[in-house]
Amino acid sequence: MPAPRIRPARTHDPREVDRLYEICLRTGADGDDATGTFADPRLLGEVYLGAYLALEPDLAFVLVDADDVPVGYVVGTADTASFEDRLEREWWPPLRERYGPDAFPDGSPDAGLVRQIHSPWRTAQPWLAEHPAHLHVDLLPQAQGGGAGRRLLETLFGALRERGVPGVHLGVSATNLRAIGFYEHLGFARLEPSGGTTLGLDLR
Repeated sequence: MPAPRIRPARTHDPREVDRLYEICLRTGADGDDATGTFADPRLLGEVYLGAYLALEPDLAFVLVDADDVPVGYVVGTADTASFEDRLEREWWPPLRERYGPDAFPDGSPDAGLVRQIHSPWRTAQPWLAEHPAHLHVDLLPQAQGGGAGRRLLETLFGALRERGVPGVHLGVSATNLRAIGFYEHLGFARLEPSGGTTLGLDLR
């Protein structure tokens, strides 16, 4: 069985975008399957994936199987502050029209995501100057292990280094101890204060 390979994401191919949204959902519960958690199965991808494919296509890479079907992805941005400005101008407005504040029952997982669309988090932290890039990475269970995740991340790190980016950060659930251990093994360290579990890596 050939090892999974990495290639740029085909961000203009609707079928591939749909596949990546599916991976986002199937890994959306601290790496486990969140299918059935949300009334709208695309909503998680709209919040955590779609903007990167649309606005930062050169920093989107996929891990594919022998049939060239994506089984994982990494997406990111080189400049978080500028990216969040673009989200406010280009990405959130149409989603706010599609998903009104009362689109889903209070307390539902979907309602929580809609709140993020209408009141998105802005990253204003003292460590942002040294770690301006950020990323999201997700792999299906069959793609985990064997160094595939590391290779996927190193592909993005290489692209960020080519742009002269000094560092990258990511957020991870405090309960996802497996992921925290994985990132710390790669050299990530906790950034404080972060308002949560945020890890950073120096790319220089």
